[in-house]
Amino acid sequence: MTGRKNIRVIGLTGGIASGKSSVARYFEERGATVIDADQLSRQAVSPGTPVLERIVAVFGRQVLLPDNRLDRKRLGAIVFSDPEKRRQLEQIIHPEIKRLSEERIAAAAAAGQRLVFYMAPLLIEAGTAERFDEIWVVTVSPQIQLERLMARDGISPDEALRIISSQMPLAEKERCGRVVIDNSGTPEQTRQLLAKIWSKEIGA
Repeated sequence: MTGRKNIRVIGLTGGIASGKSSVARYFEERGATVIDADQLSRQAVSPGTPVLERIVAVFGRQVLLPDNRLDRKRLGAIVFSDPEKRRQLEQIIHPEIKRLSEERIAAAAAAGQRLVFYMAPLLIEAGTAERFDEIWVVTVSPQIQLERLMARDGISPDEALRIISSQMPLAEKERCGRVVIDNSGTPEQTRQLLAKIWSKEIGA
């Protein structure tokens, strides 16, 4: 995506429970287009798609729900503990997510949009950072991340820590961001911070 004419594409990422979605909503309110990689992932595997057919061919019909939708939890359980199976799944689904994202960006450019945020939790880990003009990282303090994840998912401290520790450390992600957004404060404090960032970086 780097070098695309007349449109600026920013990769927006961060750790689990860091508040990426709330940050993205603010930018959307200011007029930017937001593309959610998770939504594209769900679209890519909807019933009847070639991607879902390939997943079933590789992993079996056990990964389907009774209505023929993908059982994301069951598939996740299969690939979570098996790096080779996870790699197989990524090879099936990532090209389609990329195609869908390029389609959305092209549509935004055709509509005269000049700013797109592409929100993806594993943007850096997936090695796709070079596809974007720049990377912005949403971060929070470790304690607040733990508390928010426990409250959001209704899980124990041990389970929340296990999930957090399975991801790239936030401090490491921060080093990859040209802009780092600290979302540790209240929603109002974050909005004030985002207003300053928007004014400085976007200037509109």
